[in-house]
Amino acid sequence: MPHDAENKHMTELGEKLSGAEERRRLRSWYEGRLGQLLLECERRELDEVLANLFGYYLLQVGAMMDAYLLESSRIRHQFVMDNAWPMEPCQALPEQVICLCGQPQRLPVLSDSVDVVLLPHTLEFAPSAHEVLREAERVLVAEGHVVILGFNPWSVWGIWRLLRWRRRQHAPWHGTFRGVYRIKDWLSLLGFDIVQVRPYFFRPPLQHETSMRRLEWIERLGRRWWPVLGGAYLMVAKKRVTRLTPIKPRWRPRRSLLQPDVPKPTV
Repeated sequence: MPHDAENKHMTELGEKLSGAEERRRLRSWYEGRLGQLLLECERRELDEVLANLFGYYLLQVGAMMDAYLLESSRIRHQFVMDNAWPMEPCQALPEQVICLCGQPQRLPVLSDSVDVVLLPHTLEFAPSAHEVLREAERVLVAEGHVVILGFNPWSVWGIWRLLRWRRRQHAPWHGTFRGVYRIKDWLSLLGFDIVQVRPYFFRPPLQHETSMRRLEWIERLGRRWWPVLGGAYLMVAKKRVTRLTPIKPRWRPRRSLLQPDVPKPTV
């Protein structure tokens, strides 16, 4: 194997192992009390959104939790792709869902072939979030949709992450939280129109289940009075169709074959 090819192979192997370790830690966190509460909320949000998106193919990029998130979708052909091998999430998926192995920034999918792409906290743990979005734009058909789940850095969760900087290596705080406005800017540059943004989970990230249940009233107030402070958000964007602007031809009067001084025939 040539030296350059060997270095590239080792780099890709390192990225795959690193990504697998990150997903293992995040899946372990989702199995805890706080993770289960967040997953319950995220399922409700996805159920309301995916039920209204149609097409032939749906691709979930990144399996950050051992859960089936596509249950409410009416799209028949569903694929779940992750860079971990073996595919541990397949154990929690129905038989009709096809599992793929690949990198989120290099999707093994044809261009203009997918109707809906789901990114469940994929951007926070990807080496390059912009490349992931660029790949999503590439594989989506015209007017296809991308659905993003993300953690909000400008929230109680973001403040909690800053205060726990010594334990930043623990999930999910080791990820890179990206705000709604930055993701909007990236999507706009890639030719997307923002359809909706749904903030959720306004309670602080406490591990005590009884305390979290007692603070459920904060959810109702947060949605109404301070939606920008949600601990996480769901964003839906549609791939813009590039329309060709027809150019009107410049009609010029035909030049006469007769000389100006020659009398023109009349009827």
